[in-house]
Amino acid sequence: MKKFGLLMAGGIAALILIGNIGPMLALAISITILYFVYKQFIKANSNWEKVGWGIIGLAALLASASNIPAIIGIAAAYVLYLVYKNWNKTKQTFPKENHNDPFANFEKQWAEIKKK
Repeated sequence: MKKFGLLMAGGIAALILIGNIGPMLALAISITILYFVYKQFIKANSNWEKVGWGIIGLAALLASASNIPAIIGIAAAYVLYLVYKNWNKTKQTFPKENHNDPFANFEKQWAEIKKK
């Protein structure tokens, strides 16, 4: 039943991600433009250049902020990552520790070694 739930969540997240690829690309482009505008703003010598780059930067910032569907797409990508990460995860139970037996923790330690 757990895998069915993961499959359903992954399928829904994949559909949302595919539907929001366009806004995600627009977000990436607007953030890239914003980065380069910031670099040019720092390099500008005159105040008029700074004002011009500031206006362009404000437009790029508003374009980035208006991409709510892209943020939903990023959240869907994260859900897909979580589904992928938890798909073959098994719950491990260890026997109760017996402090008199030196081999009681062998299974627990072996499982920790296999993780690394």
